Amino acid sequence: MSPFLAGVLCALGGYLLGTVLGGSLMARLRGVDLRSSGSGNVGATNALRAGGARLAIPVLAIDIGKGVLAVLLLPWLLGGAANPEPLGFIAGVAAAVGHCYPVWTGFRGGKGVATLAGVFAVLLPGIFAIMLGVFLLTALATGYIGLASTLAAVTAVACGLIVPADQLPDGAAPFVMAMAALVIFKHRENLQRLLQGTEVRMERIALLRRWLIRNRN
Repeated sequence: MSPFLAGVLCALGGYLLGTVLGGSLMARLRGVDLRSSGSGNVGATNALRAGGARLAIPVLAIDIGKGVLAVLLLPWLLGGAANPEPLGFIAGVAAAVGHCYPVWTGFRGGKGVATLAGVFAVLLPGIFAIMLGVFLLTALATGYIGLASTLAAVTAVACGLIVPADQLPDGAAPFVMAMAALVIFKHRENLQRLLQGTEVRMERIALLRRWLIRNRN
């Protein structure tokens, strides 16, 4: 198979995997309408608001899992096992785009963070570990998931700029830049509300914030 055809098929397969929205699947099984609850988003954060951890955890697992599946399975199926990174990045980008803009729901999907977490965990585990640390620290300290996601994306860009190019897989730098831009773009309304002081805080996960307030008083 030619590299061009393998790339096209990887992009198509990744996109189709990305359109499988964990929030939509679990909401139907649990009889919850995420579109009319909370922020109206189909991601794990809104699932946590609407149905608690019992709904949010399966949603998160599905959305992360499809990112992992896209970058592991598709290159292998298309004969890229010897050099999987280029096809993996193509599949990862496509899976994130499919999650954010699924054709089946009028291109109204999630924000791509969980799916990209699965992609980064497989393809760029070192950068992912740093991103995850920044995300968790920000979420626990502030309760703002949008802010945590944005800072994790900025962290990925910083890591991509700091790490020497010869220590990254081929295609890693443009992948990191493009996916960070996608995450920030998808969270633009959250950032605007944060600046206006109207962003909704997830108090149940702001454990560090509550601990600091309790010990300060």
